[in-house]
Amino acid sequence: MIDISTDKTRLDIKLIHEFLTETYWAKGRTLEEVRTSIEHCLCFGVYHENKQIGFARVATDYVVFAYLMDVFILPQYRGKGYSKQLMETVHKEPKLKSCHIWMLKTSDAHKLYHQFGYTELKHPEKVMERLLK
Repeated sequence: MIDISTDKTRLDIKLIHEFLTETYWAKGRTLEEVRTSIEHCLCFGVYHENKQIGFARVATDYVVFAYLMDVFILPQYRGKGYSKQLMETVHKEPKLKSCHIWMLKTSDAHKLYHQFGYTELKHPEKVMERLLK
């Protein structure tokens, strides 16, 4: 059984940083950058026996838009449905109930996110990005 919490005081920021810095999407992110990103987002820690085993964060205005990022379950805890429980909790979060535009980027977890209503862009010609790295 797992516990999912938005209490930032419970987050193991070193563990989050250590995991993220090895991912394709956050390789090289500094500990200070991880701290800053957590400070400015709604975060979800996933805990098994009071030990953090997963994480997700949402950048949001709490009214219209929510951008899901940095979602992970530690490798040794995968295959138990924890990522689905995390996604359900994120999407049921009362603070995000009015957000009707959700976005994310992924290279390898399409199957998971499709289960929660995420699709390819309906109108990619309307979406722009500015990449500086």
